[in-house]
Amino acid sequence: MRIVEVTAVTPEIVESIGRLIPQLSTSAPIPTADQLENLVASDAAQLLIARDPDREDRIVGTLTLVLYRIPTGVRAWIEDVVVDESARRRGVGELLCRAAIHRARSAGARNVDLTSRSARKAANRLYRRLGFSLRETNLYRFSLEQSE
Repeated sequence: MRIVEVTAVTPEIVESIGRLIPQLSTSAPIPTADQLENLVASDAAQLLIARDPDREDRIVGTLTLVLYRIPTGVRAWIEDVVVDESARRRGVGELLCRAAIHRARSAGARNVDLTSRSARKAANRLYRRLGFSLRETNLYRFSLEQSE
């Protein structure tokens, strides 16, 4: 398995993300090519993909690492981790996460945060196995769609 950062949005990238995102969330909109180009061009985000050399280098997973500076240091967040159903239980998610952790460390982050729904049992086991710890915190969300 090869983990690489997306540096240019191609039709293959658009198709693959379009195939993977619905496996993560049925309610999330599939990003357009323009949205993916904005993401890839962002200084704050790195779009990582997993390519399977045993399957003609097909894209079988993705993860977004978000890095940004605040007054107290560099923050790192892992978002939108998804592995194709056909490639699960083969270590793809672990490789993606380890690549993101390495990149966060190299950028000077002290921690890497992520969230995961409790229903995602396999993902939560993976995160604990990698050394992530469940934090006692309150996560608040303000919906911009409902606040007008």
